[in-house]
Amino acid sequence: MVQSLWNKEQATSIAQGVEELVYRSNLIGSDRSVCNWGGGNTSMKIIEKDFRGRDVEVMYVKGSGSDLATMKAHNFTGLKMEDIRPLIEREEMPDEEMVAYLAHCMIDSKHPRASIETLLHAFLPFKHVDHTHPDAIIGLCCADNGRQIAEEIYGDRFVWVPYVRPGFTLSKMIAEGVKNNPNAELVLMEKHGLVVWGETAEESYEKTISVINEAEQYIQSKLVEENVFGGQKHEALSKSDRQNALAQVMPVIRGAVSEEKKMLLTYDDAEDVLQFVNSHNAPELSQVGAACPDHLVHTKMTPLFIDWNPQEQDVASLVEKVKAGIEGFKEEYKAYFERNKNEGDQISETAPRVILIPGIGMVNTGKNIAMANVSGALYHRAIAVMKRSTTLGNFVSLNENESFNVEYWPLELYKLSLAPAEAEFSRQVAFVTGGAGGIGSETCRQFVAEGAHVVIADLNLDGAEKVAAEINEQYGEYRAFAVKMDVTSEEAVQEAFKQTALTYGGVDIIVNNAGLATSSPFDETSLKEWNLNMNVLGTGYFLVAREAFKQMKTQGTGGNMVFIGSKNSIYAGKNAAAYSSVKAMETHLARCIAAEGGEFGIRVNSVLPDAVLQGSAIWGSSWREERAAAYGIHPDQLEEHYRKRTTLLVNIYPKDIAQSILFFASSKSDRTTGCMLTVDGGVPAAFTR
Repeated sequence: MVQSLWNKEQATSIAQGVEELVYRSNLIGSDRSVCNWGGGNTSMKIIEKDFRGRDVEVMYVKGSGSDLATMKAHNFTGLKMEDIRPLIEREEMPDEEMVAYLAHCMIDSKHPRASIETLLHAFLPFKHVDHTHPDAIIGLCCADNGRQIAEEIYGDRFVWVPYVRPGFTLSKMIAEGVKNNPNAELVLMEKHGLVVWGETAEESYEKTISVINEAEQYIQSKLVEENVFGGQKHEALSKSDRQNALAQVMPVIRGAVSEEKKMLLTYDDAEDVLQFVNSHNAPELSQVGAACPDHLVHTKMTPLFIDWNPQEQDVASLVEKVKAGIEGFKEEYKAYFERNKNEGDQISETAPRVILIPGIGMVNTGKNIAMANVSGALYHRAIAVMKRSTTLGNFVSLNENESFNVEYWPLELYKLSLAPAEAEFSRQVAFVTGGAGGIGSETCRQFVAEGAHVVIADLNLDGAEKVAAEINEQYGEYRAFAVKMDVTSEEAVQEAFKQTALTYGGVDIIVNNAGLATSSPFDETSLKEWNLNMNVLGTGYFLVAREAFKQMKTQGTGGNMVFIGSKNSIYAGKNAAAYSSVKAMETHLARCIAAEGGEFGIRVNSVLPDAVLQGSAIWGSSWREERAAAYGIHPDQLEEHYRKRTTLLVNIYPKDIAQSILFFASSKSDRTTGCMLTVDGGVPAAFTR
């Protein structure tokens, strides 16, 4: 049952007017079983002063492209009712004409474009109107016997409106249906949702909750859990087995769905998902169609269901079924487009947004993690709807042509156009070792600023988590995640890339940046010191690059590796034989990988910094004192010493190195591999030759 979240004390403290509408809308949107992400709309009608000081009736309605859960006052559009009311006398009004007309009714041109369902609110003679997509109501409205069941639940208190795409015609049908039924308290929109109203914000909100619960109570009285979706056919794998399988399969999926544009992935093995994918009826039921028009843009008409038996078949067979399934889905999507296209339609991404795997769960795709999560959240709602519809009768959906027309509806595509333009590293995942340090953290921040998602790998987990939290606070959830990783441990490196696959689906860029440095005369260099340098800067770079190489090959979409070498990669530093030797090895290892990676589209380049003191854990260690001693100066004089020895007379900072890393990882250098770029202010002894 849905719980009322209305808080009288909080509500009475809110200023009257649009803030009341914001409060009500946020409550409605906060429960996704009441309203889908990005869907539904709310309104209120009030008297305001216009620019000439006259009293005018204004309707505030949710603006296009916002979400009820998070929207604020500026996300609503104010329209003059005296300009809108005469429209109800019309017989018809095309979408484009309606949108253009409503633009003239706005009280402020800076407001967002009004929702396509604006007239639904305007034509109803009530102060507050709420349109939602509750699971229970859509379950009722997507059942083949839904109208008859509604009579049992609501008697004569409802208006049933046959499915019509949102717009003028639907709005007028609702208004006339309510007008013709003096007992009407709610509208049930076939295959769509619910409309209620009230004279106060609280009355309208509480009506939404009570109407939903009437339907939910009826459905629960009929539901037999063991019979849901025809009962269970498969058993879910254990949590660890699910994750092990997904870690192998998700890079395969990511590669297969990224032929046109790269996609990021999420996975979901919640109880309701597992109940559905493991059921007898899921293969057929999942292909009936979308549960609600609002789902289509984010989930497509149907998901991809993988016919795999988790108890009898291995992961290798799952990989092959996934490859074949995605290829088949894309071909069928192209045929679906050709069967239904209208003049001017341009085909969108053909790959599935939702992939269902028995025994494992659901994988979702999107241009970023936020949008992949939206697809997943909406399919949770689809599962909830199908569960309720099949409890009452048979689940029915829109026909193919109407599904297509909703998916390619210009007004729905307009909402997607409101998203910010994609940046250089949008849709890409960057994995940065030593990500908590000066160069590493600055590199992570610059990658995210340019659209990437980042994995911050560091032995210092607290530091990595702090950087991730700061990035997510600034750029939004899921843009960064931290993982503890010792680069010298094969198991730790493999686990970090497993977590990367599970979190984002794979990797596109790695920055081999983890480091340390020691200094001692050659004859005083111990085996322990030698091995320490070799293990971290040699073996560590090898292990990270090898695991990344494997994942990039599996994806089949290429990749970029950037190794952070040093001036000492090409200059024999005094009292630094171990460090200098392994730094030289690093850059040669990079060239070796570049030679092998070319045929797979994997580029490998090296950045050679010098004396980056700012924010560096290395320079906060004994290395500072050791290098100062080697030059016969005080440690506090090191920064100035390094500046003066450069031909440009400059110091080098983490941002300088980060910019060079991003250059090598970007499309600006897509014809370059096996290259070394010095970023040292010009140290003549380290000029490449």
